Amino acid sequence: MPTYTVTVATGEQRFSGTDNYVYITLVATERCSKRTLLDKALHNDLERGAVDSYPVEVQENLGELMLVKLEKNKHLVLDDWYCRYVSVKTPDGDIVEFPCYRWLLDGKEVTLRDGRAFLPQDDKTSLLKKHRQNELEMRRKIYRWMEWQPGFPRSIDANRQKDLPRDIQFESDKEGDFALNYAKAMVNLCVNDFMNLFQSSWSSLAEFETIFCTIKNPTSEYVMEHWKDDYIISYQFLNGCNPGMIQKCTKLPDKFPVTNEMVAASLKRNLTLEQEVEAGNIFIVDYEVLDGIKANCTDPQTRQYITAPICLLYKNTQNKILPIAIQLGQTPGEDCPIFLPTDGEYDWLLAKMWVRSSDFQHHQTVTHLLRTHLISEMFAIAMFRHLPAVHPVYKLLIPHVRFTIAINTKAREALICDHGLFDKANAIGGGGHVQLIQKVIKTLTFRSLCFPDMIKACGMDDKNLPSYFYRDDGYQVWEAIKSFVSDVVNIYYTSDENVRMDQEIQAFVQDVCDFGMKDFSHCEFPRSLKSCTELIEYLTVIVFAASAQHSAVNFGQYNWYSWIPNAPSTMRQPPPKRKGLSNMTLIMDSLPDRGRSSWHLGANWALTQYQEREIYLGSYPDQHFTEKPVRAAMEEFRKKLADISSAIRTRNEKEILPYDLLCPDKIPNSVAI
Repeated sequence: MPTYTVTVATGEQRFSGTDNYVYITLVATERCSKRTLLDKALHNDLERGAVDSYPVEVQENLGELMLVKLEKNKHLVLDDWYCRYVSVKTPDGDIVEFPCYRWLLDGKEVTLRDGRAFLPQDDKTSLLKKHRQNELEMRRKIYRWMEWQPGFPRSIDANRQKDLPRDIQFESDKEGDFALNYAKAMVNLCVNDFMNLFQSSWSSLAEFETIFCTIKNPTSEYVMEHWKDDYIISYQFLNGCNPGMIQKCTKLPDKFPVTNEMVAASLKRNLTLEQEVEAGNIFIVDYEVLDGIKANCTDPQTRQYITAPICLLYKNTQNKILPIAIQLGQTPGEDCPIFLPTDGEYDWLLAKMWVRSSDFQHHQTVTHLLRTHLISEMFAIAMFRHLPAVHPVYKLLIPHVRFTIAINTKAREALICDHGLFDKANAIGGGGHVQLIQKVIKTLTFRSLCFPDMIKACGMDDKNLPSYFYRDDGYQVWEAIKSFVSDVVNIYYTSDENVRMDQEIQAFVQDVCDFGMKDFSHCEFPRSLKSCTELIEYLTVIVFAASAQHSAVNFGQYNWYSWIPNAPSTMRQPPPKRKGLSNMTLIMDSLPDRGRSSWHLGANWALTQYQEREIYLGSYPDQHFTEKPVRAAMEEFRKKLADISSAIRTRNEKEILPYDLLCPDKIPNSVAI
């Protein structure tokens, strides 16, 4: 009697094993096996991390294996089971792998295809076509679009993580990481005692060390010691948490009437300001998008303020970029002077602090939340709705976007259920963040998500610009991702016609455009893809945003934000309207109070902690692909990333402020927190 040997691997996360009944049925071209219980006498089956094998006896060979059906039923206590994969050894000795990587719930059947990837036009049998169709119909019922806020990219139709499909909920050992890290931070930083002192100002800058000195690192300590230096503010425009704001200035805007006489003392080449602009030595950072955003008013006892500054910068003869003029608003005039390095010490210092506070607001809401979290969630929803597990693009994307929906849902749940502290602690809390995203989305474009295009559009692709590590490392990582994506795409798409014929990939792209970015046609997201080149770029955007870009704008937050005066989360006094008014009393009254500083510090510590079982770029422990050519492409990808990591580490040995946020061995595979 022929015997098939079935090997089943259980997940390694907590609670992934089960004591419930699990049945398997083999479906082949000729016939099916009987529904077989996976059970060994006197053996505890399907335990966490276990790999168990079972015989499935049949009367005669089944033919070519096509599907595996798994079903779980309750026994005593209901507990879900996470299956990593099933492999089947046929009577002829062949081994067929069936990736799963999903949860089995009580009474639910999961049908798996073997690990080979197929485009929809390559499936010939009605059984496989039907399986493909059924999977997508089921997915579209549970992955539904929702408008969480008007003017936002669409999100998943779920208000709480428990409402999400089980397969995309946080793993139980990761779910509490942020809360746990935040709690640890509050204890380790010894700031719990300050949390109830929301209206209590610090007495001096030195007193900020009370909540800083317990947990620090070389970069944060350097920032504490040098945050007043002009070079530090400029360095952060290049390699800080918000490195995409700086642009080359090709013409001074009329709203920023800086004259040559104002900045002559800062110019070192015996050129006029206009000549320096023409020579490419002048840069600008403009927070115009913050103009008109409503400041936080959730705490009636503490006024908070937002402004929209403009900062002019100059590349001097030592190739250092330094700020040379700051206007704390968009409308020049007597009440909005232009501050200069030649002004009084406190005037210039407070102007720079306002720029840093504005940069913090823009970073958290636009660069971080919108351009990585919300965009990645949107792509993920469309992927689940239109790409079945057998599709090569699904297999390519799933490691990079799987938990983005859960992370965002968790954040929305926190906003719905826990307004107090979050809303009170930031200058754009209490609705300002919503207003800001609604404003920014009007200028967001698909091309701005393409890293090289973004850099070029800002005029920052000049190789003579020194120490722009975000750009240089970003180029390398982008090209490595693009090369890997290209290798995978070219394995399955042998011509541009294959892309055009792929109804699933076209539906995926159209869903992003018509639903994810509904009402935002000006963003120019593609409605269709006509070539392999277009598909490769599209997928590279998704992978880069969820991995490298998120890493670049998330994991440096404690480095740059832990010294509160360098990145105030809010300002409690309005920007000065005259020169000569600033002093240390005004600065201390402007900075966040003790409670808000403590929340800010704890949150940024928690946000920058890597997960215990973090999966880094290029690592694919879940083997959705089984074909050797793809696994070879993965190995080549890992080699390229390792070379990039090695080069970055070598460079950083010579740097006072080493930049490693885009070092591949520190880039999580996906938005992770």
